[in-house]
Order: sequence, then structure tokens, then C-alpha cells
Amino acid sequence: MAIVDLSLLKLQLAFTDDMETVDDPLLDRQIQAAQNHIERMLGYKIEATFGGEGQEPIPPALEQAVLQLAAWWYEQRETAVVGSAAPVPFGVSEIVNEYREFSF
Repeated sequence: MAIVDLSLLKLQLAFTDDMETVDDPLLDRQIQAAQNHIERMLGYKIEATFGGEGQEPIPPALEQAVLQLAAWWYEQRETAVVGSAAPVPFGVSEIVNEYREFSF
């Protein structure tokens, strides 16, 4: 289960009503992939740590990281842009670092 939904990603991307639902399957996949990637960076499953009974709510910053990464992957669709390359959008790594569990 994703911590953000399709309607939030469409808001992030500034979709308009005339864009309809043609990209919904791709957007859903981007959400799932972004959350999976962020959870691997964190070292834990977000929904196992936040949002459950007796747990703190899911931090809005982690939701924003999923939205930023999903939107970035949707808009870029390739690993590099001519003349530059960026692994993840600015801000995602910083958000993840604030919630990461470190072990030595």
C-alpha cells in the first residue's frame, strides 16, 4: 500500500482535467517504485514504522519525498538528460537522511 495516492501525485504534477486518466497506470507504478526506493534508502518499511495503531502518523516529509521522486521519474522517464545527470531530485535524499535508521 502506498503512503500517497494518485490524486496527490496529479496535484504535484499540476495535472489538469483535460489530461484524463491515460497515464494513471504509469503514475501508480511511479508511486510504488518511488516508495520502494525510499524505503530501501531508509532501511525500513514506512507503513511498518508510521501510521499504525500506537505509532506516530506518517511524516508529511516522507510523503513529499515519495511525491517528488515519483513526479521526477514521470517527467524524466530516462536516467540522464542530455548534458546532465541527476540521481534523484534535490531534497529527496535530505528528507530520507532525516528519517534513516543507521546501524553499524
